[in-house]
Amino acid sequence: MNIVILDADTLGADISLEKIKELGSCTVFPGTNRNQVKERIKNAEVVIVNKVKLDSEVLQDASRLKLICLAATGFDNVDTAYCKQRGIAVSNVVGYSSHSVAQLTATMVLSLSVNMKPYTDFVTSGRYTESGVANRLTPVYHEIFGKTWGIVGYGNIGKEVGAVAKALGCDVIVNKRTPVSDAKSVSLDELCKRSDIITIHTPLTDETRGMISREKIALMKNDVIIVNTARGAVLDEQAVCDALTDKKIGAFGTDVYSTEPFAKDHPFFKIKDMDNVCLTPHMAWGSFEARTRCIDEIAENIKAFQRGEERNRVEL
Repeated sequence: MNIVILDADTLGADISLEKIKELGSCTVFPGTNRNQVKERIKNAEVVIVNKVKLDSEVLQDASRLKLICLAATGFDNVDTAYCKQRGIAVSNVVGYSSHSVAQLTATMVLSLSVNMKPYTDFVTSGRYTESGVANRLTPVYHEIFGKTWGIVGYGNIGKEVGAVAKALGCDVIVNKRTPVSDAKSVSLDELCKRSDIITIHTPLTDETRGMISREKIALMKNDVIIVNTARGAVLDEQAVCDALTDKKIGAFGTDVYSTEPFAKDHPFFKIKDMDNVCLTPHMAWGSFEARTRCIDEIAENIKAFQRGEERNRVEL
């Protein structure tokens, strides 16, 4: 079986690919730009991809392609309708990064809730030493115990975050396309109005694109903390930027962007140095343990396909 990995660098140099390599002839590319995709996959039977976009234009000449394996849960970078039409199987990896993403989500919320950046900057800049005062209590921060934590998207990751939020003493409410019985389900409008903290964990679809809009932000409390570890385009990035500048929201953290990496003309480039902003480079999913599970699951997806089984298929 001819296997091609298009963007191995996104998986980290510290992760072994041996479990995949032992399944066939494996060609590994550190990264692949759009102009290189067609040539690199034209003889592939299996393509493994994380971030590279695979649409009908780049897939049309891959006549031997049988299986696309995503090194991710989200599959918005693959034209699944075209793959179904062509008979190309598409498998993702489910649940491998739940602990990792929940950990970063909680880290962002806690850091923003206590104004960690200005406090640590006060010490590392030398101002604490020069102050002659034993402690500093500005900017003022508040406990999150007893606050309302709204979770948008209540799948594997959302549930992990919910467990953390409850452990911290928060009242958890959730918004999910299909209401759930094991949590307090509310409309998105109600969640926006009631929440002191909002974290976003929904996949990017036509329905969810831009769902955290300027209108939804207008419903929120002025001191709300928003953290996005889903997909950048789930929220209106310019609206978030404007709300921060106008002090319409209290703090914002995100690990994901509509364009990755974002350019200097992106709205977030203007707010990246604000004390109440925490931006990270799409790393929430990528703990060593999560990436190891990801590779293991990709190998299992390929083995299942070879056996004629439908495992983690998303194009069906």
